[in-house]
Amino acid sequence: MNVDKLSKRLERVSTYIPKEAILADIGSDHAYLPCYAVKEGIASRAIAGEVVEGPFQSAIAQVKETGLEEEIAVRKGNGLEVLAPGEAQAITICGMGGSLITRILDEGKEKLSGRECLILQPNIGAQFIRAWLLDEGWQLTAEEILEEDGKIYEILVAQKGEARKPYADLNTEAAILMGPYLIKEQNDVFKKKWNQELTHWRKIVQQVEESGNERSIEKKEELIRLIEIVEEALER
Repeated sequence: MNVDKLSKRLERVSTYIPKEAILADIGSDHAYLPCYAVKEGIASRAIAGEVVEGPFQSAIAQVKETGLEEEIAVRKGNGLEVLAPGEAQAITICGMGGSLITRILDEGKEKLSGRECLILQPNIGAQFIRAWLLDEGWQLTAEEILEEDGKIYEILVAQKGEARKPYADLNTEAAILMGPYLIKEQNDVFKKKWNQELTHWRKIVQQVEESGNERSIEKKEELIRLIEIVEEALER
């Protein structure tokens, strides 16, 4: 991967960046995404935020090597603290767990004007992000699920708006867990992900039953409930 050829997941993320937006890429690592977005004329300018010294220096070096020092600011700081309030029109947070992305958004709420497009790519735990967006009045406008190098990733896009709209006519708990748009589309990667989860959960339930461990009954009951939720959603 480099600034000319992103990974499949980051290339897909770039397609959701509004044209000519000022982009803030949080946890930017080597700054490949902001460099690509500016170089390709997707974003007008960009901010690459990094909290760890090594990736921060790598981002500085990459921006300099690409000749984009005037268009891309590399800033060191934790999460959205690298931004002034309302400074960016698009914010990307990619390659982290959903719980960490949620914490970054929650701790940086004062930096959000409500006019941003949030483009979030969790490696796991997308349900935590959906729940936060719903609670905070951000409307999911798009979702995507894809497989790359044997791993499955989800992309969530959100803007301030009618937060409950995508969840209409769906079991809200199922939609938060699996994604309202993804449930309706149910592509092959989506089916693969959730059939793998079902297999895993059923195996755990069987192990708990065979162990006879009463302390695991609560966990077993929760897994059975999740299995029923997913099975119902897959039958749509």
